[in-house]
Amino acid sequence: MIQQQLEKYLWGAATYLRGHIDAGDYKQFIFPLLFFKRISDVWDEECELAMKESDGDLDYASFAENHRFQIPEGAHWNDVRQKTQNVGRALQAAMQAIEKANPDQLFGVFGDASWTNKDRLGDETLVNLVEHFSKHKLNLEQVPQDELGNAYEYLIKQFADDSGHTAAEFYTNRTVVRLMTLIADPQPGETVYDPTCGSGGLLLNAALQLKTAGKEYRTLKLYGQEINLITSSIARMNMFLHGIEDFQIVRGNTLSHPGLLENDELKTFNIILANPPYSIKAWDQKAWASDPYGRNLWGTPPQGCADYAFQQHIHKSLDQQNGRCVVLWPHGILFRDSEKDMRRKMVLSDTVEAIIALGKNLFYNSSMESCLLVCNNHKSKERKGKVLFINAYNEIRNEKTISFLDEPHIKKIYNCFKDYNEILDFSNIVSIDEILKTDASLHVTKYVKSSRITDCNDGDIKPLIQEWIKESDLLKQSISSTIKELKSANGN
Repeated sequence: MIQQQLEKYLWGAATYLRGHIDAGDYKQFIFPLLFFKRISDVWDEECELAMKESDGDLDYASFAENHRFQIPEGAHWNDVRQKTQNVGRALQAAMQAIEKANPDQLFGVFGDASWTNKDRLGDETLVNLVEHFSKHKLNLEQVPQDELGNAYEYLIKQFADDSGHTAAEFYTNRTVVRLMTLIADPQPGETVYDPTCGSGGLLLNAALQLKTAGKEYRTLKLYGQEINLITSSIARMNMFLHGIEDFQIVRGNTLSHPGLLENDELKTFNIILANPPYSIKAWDQKAWASDPYGRNLWGTPPQGCADYAFQQHIHKSLDQQNGRCVVLWPHGILFRDSEKDMRRKMVLSDTVEAIIALGKNLFYNSSMESCLLVCNNHKSKERKGKVLFINAYNEIRNEKTISFLDEPHIKKIYNCFKDYNEILDFSNIVSIDEILKTDASLHVTKYVKSSRITDCNDGDIKPLIQEWIKESDLLKQSISSTIKELKSANGN
């Protein structure tokens, strides 16, 4: 199958779920089935290779050393395919058996979908799903890792488009992801962390960027934490299906229970890429004031907005020598009064390297404007004591309710950051002292003229004001005349 055929085939599975479950729940069933089919077909492929090597020795072909994952007897895709009754129970048992046989790699990877709930998915629906996935082999020969990985990403986007308000929970605009990883510039052997990793797109892109550049991507170590069980499972499956094996994704609440620790302290990383949930209100503000991991570096954020709790967690998790981060935020984090003192301390730390204002609609199902906060614990000499502001508001392509960064947009923004350039009406380099004079505001339009404001000098604006006054007077006269006519018509 060519890429488009593969994507159409995989997305076709969703048609069997329509009318049975909400679109937001498709991923709970489709992704585990896809992964189950993939590892079963690859296991068969590995058996065939081992059989050729051993002149048909069946015992040799089943040795664990010949397989990436172990599939216990009775837990293969073909075993489940034979079932026509209690199919959900058979699927659940097979997946649990595979997890148990591969505890270090696959424990919990299939999530917790309610396979046995026949009120939601009856035997007929599940048989149809299994038969749909059985139409094609998904082994490495037929579907290489790159192709399946791309198709998996396609499915994630399709589920995001279909599932409405839940989309942002597990999907970040991939064109923004590309810009973020370019700026972060991961190198072989480095560690990359996403504290709210969703489906793992930011982490994966760091590895794929190295791979595309012909660099050794397999030495990159990827770490993530995700609060949602099914989303964390999707992230792990995403890694495996892209051929990434050196990763650790833990489940849990990053703010209350950070899951990546070393010697009872937060583990630190070379790079952090993140798109945290914005302005969450349900978080333990009281515990933050005496955080055992020392993450309250700049203070305690307001209860109604945990943004600076995530940002401080990120800052504390950066390697002190060369740690750097690129974080996607809504614009409010740059100027809100309630966070002014924390923002001032962040600016004084001289770790803020750049603020990049992006355009509207880059978040799913939200027209809000976004920005990239770029920090670096090892700023170069020429960047110390300064912050680069880039106004890339117009560097987008609008498509219905979502916007994208095309390659020319990405290159323009990235090259400006890389070269540390001042470009008229696009970028400006501002000293920390100057920023502190504005109550530590990081609002880009304070330092780079906004394209949304019309250029005009005093000579230009006076005629505009006079015209506005004239039009206002005419409007008043028209309203008065209309009121008189209405009164006259009513005999008043």
